Amino acid sequence: METRKLGKTDLKVSKICLGTMTFGEQNTEAQAFEQLDYAVANGVNFIDCAEMYPVPPKPETYGRTEEIIGNWLEKRGDRQSLVLATKVTGRGESNSGVGHIRGGPRLNREQILKACDDSLARLKTDYIDLYQVHWPERQTNFFGKLGYQHSDQIGIDISETLAALHELVAAGKVRHIGLSNETPWGVHRYLRLASHGNRPRVASIQNPYSLLNRTFEVGLGEMAIREQCGLLAYSPLAFGTLSGKYLYGARPAGARLTLFERFQRYTGERAVSATEQYVRLAREFGVDPAQMALAFVSQQPFVTSNIIGATTMEQLRSNIASSNVQLSPELLEAIEAVHLQNPNPAP
Repeated sequence: METRKLGKTDLKVSKICLGTMTFGEQNTEAQAFEQLDYAVANGVNFIDCAEMYPVPPKPETYGRTEEIIGNWLEKRGDRQSLVLATKVTGRGESNSGVGHIRGGPRLNREQILKACDDSLARLKTDYIDLYQVHWPERQTNFFGKLGYQHSDQIGIDISETLAALHELVAAGKVRHIGLSNETPWGVHRYLRLASHGNRPRVASIQNPYSLLNRTFEVGLGEMAIREQCGLLAYSPLAFGTLSGKYLYGARPAGARLTLFERFQRYTGERAVSATEQYVRLAREFGVDPAQMALAFVSQQPFVTSNIIGATTMEQLRSNIASSNVQLSPELLEAIEAVHLQNPNPAP
């Protein structure tokens, strides 16, 4: 498994990262342990989670994913060989779906320090390698929102958020910090404050990126390379749609889009049409559609690691095996032709 440098840090992370948002909802603890064991045995050293997981977030399962990982770490040992990432929940009002977290999560000093201590306890570890802000405090474009509408309502200023993260780094509870669902302006603001105030530097950006959503390329691709804060790509299979398993109205038992109606981001008419073309293309070239989609993400120059997720071992084995798939120039050219005909149908 190829490893890549995480930002300007001294950490090397596998180009495939194991995402865990199904642990505690679609996957039991025993199944999660099996996934973790297999991933590590096959060269994955990077595990990503969040305090609000599993998804969809709800009070009765809050923190369960971190608890499962903590139980596995306690059983396995050898914590130092792994790079463990988690996230502090971004701003949420009472009706936002995360209002059960600290009575409505905010990115202020008090909440960030508490969130980190609680994550450390659940994870049964003394430190977090990469602590990420799950989404911004301010109202801006993330989670597929299009059409920027400016507001002067910043909420908790980024300077306070970064100062709190600095405290955690200084205390040894966090090694490095990262952002998620962030915009070019937000990344620039964090970097600027770090350069002028002796604060920790952002090491990564965790945003969506897939064949159906290449918007990262527009404003953040250049920043990720030039500022050495690479992309940790989430939803690289667009919630599994790029495997082709949902085409023609199919809804496999136990699959995410079958179970949870809220995840309709990748099932619009344009997204389905593009998915059909990508799946057809993969089969024409004799490549598994899911592995083609994952290999495309992994080979981008601004990508540090590709966050895969699975609910079955068969899916996990296939996803990890994508790290060995090389896409030919002819296939890449054909992929680009599909993209130009129907760009970003599921932002």
